[in-house]
Amino acid sequence: MGDKKYYIELTAGIFVFISLLCVGYLTIKLGKMELIGSKYYPIKARFSRITGLKTGNEVRISGVEVGRVKDIILNPKDFSAIVVMEIRKDIKLSDDSIASIKTNGLIGDKYISISPGGSDIYLSPGDMIVDTEPPVDFEELVSKYVFGNVKK
Repeated sequence: MGDKKYYIELTAGIFVFISLLCVGYLTIKLGKMELIGSKYYPIKARFSRITGLKTGNEVRISGVEVGRVKDIILNPKDFSAIVVMEIRKDIKLSDDSIASIKTNGLIGDKYISISPGGSDIYLSPGDMIVDTEPPVDFEELVSKYVFGNVKK
């Protein structure tokens, strides 16, 4: 009787241990955490407004995903939005690159589109993209059209 109880307890213990390992693995993979090193480096961009942009949104070059929005910070000096992006390490951005906030379709998610420049000087991790374009404000365009303030 004692051997059977010991076997059941050992089997249950092994099952719980393996389950915990699986949960830990999935937590790391789904949370996109990196245990050893990182495949990304941070780049910042300053925007006058970022309407609809959220952390986790894609960063693209020529429509290809090259990173994600990691953080969005309000600059208390001029009330601009500082967007921190994680860019793949194999992608080198020149210092004259342009970051624009675009929309998937008419009302889709926002993403940042980076247009690479032609400079031979590359941005280092933590550097700032100076040239940016805020998103098109459709509400403002519609209100101008409705109230007749659109210039032809």
